[in-house]
Amino acid sequence: MGLPGLLYLLINNYMPMIGLTVAFKDYKYNLGIWDSPWVGFKNFKFLFKTGDAFVMVRNTLLYNVVWIILGMVLGVTFAILLNEVRSRYAKKFYQTVILMPYLMSMVVCAYLAFAYLAPGTGLFTNIFARITGREVSFYTETKYWPFILTFVNQWKGIGFGMILYLSSVIGIDPSLYEAAALDGATRWQQHMRVTIPLLKPTIIMMMILNMGQIFRSDFGLFYQVPMDQGALYSVTQTIDTYVYRALLQRNDVGMSSAASFVQSVVGFIFIVTANQIVKKVDEKNSLF
Repeated sequence: MGLPGLLYLLINNYMPMIGLTVAFKDYKYNLGIWDSPWVGFKNFKFLFKTGDAFVMVRNTLLYNVVWIILGMVLGVTFAILLNEVRSRYAKKFYQTVILMPYLMSMVVCAYLAFAYLAPGTGLFTNIFARITGREVSFYTETKYWPFILTFVNQWKGIGFGMILYLSSVIGIDPSLYEAAALDGATRWQQHMRVTIPLLKPTIIMMMILNMGQIFRSDFGLFYQVPMDQGALYSVTQTIDTYVYRALLQRNDVGMSSAASFVQSVVGFIFIVTANQIVKKVDEKNSLF
């Protein structure tokens, strides 16, 4: 029974790892992977010698750190609030509404953002102009985009995080809440003393897994939502978008493979480090 799953894992996850050699080669389409000349770490130098290296690494790391923390807080909050809804139909409705953005393509999200932020015609653009008395061009001013990207990221992803935490909240024994209520605990105290501690294993697991993606970014979010505006590169440039733009100009497959290789290695290091820290503090909640 496990054979189909093992075959899928082998074909989808392990066989493509042969392509890691491309990161160390000057890949030529006519020669293929095996016959392309070796260049050692030349492809890796491209990422860190460029003047944009600090900007793209800073943006990638800082956005992910903020979003991991914010995602956990909002995911747990929405899961608890949804669990408090007693009507079955209302609960399904709210769950569908919150989860729906996660199912949308980032292209759709980009055009929704444009409908609100477009110069002259955007809803938020006009509201902002009426309040402040001046025109604002969101697509040329960098100061707004850390907040815009954070909002879009959380709005789109909060539903998936909520479902993960909600499955754990539903599994909590109701008798624990009844006992806390008999002891005089308010709903807030019940969640702080019962729900949150029992959600700790799920929160820790999600945190460790998210650490593996800390050196990656959502390409669609950083490329399509800002509409690839050059004026915004200082706050929207990440490793993924930089590599994509470099590929358009240089068509260097080896450099792209090197970037992906670095992201995987850094993600692995962060996962192992986070797990070891958790293991030192609370061994039973570590992944391995």
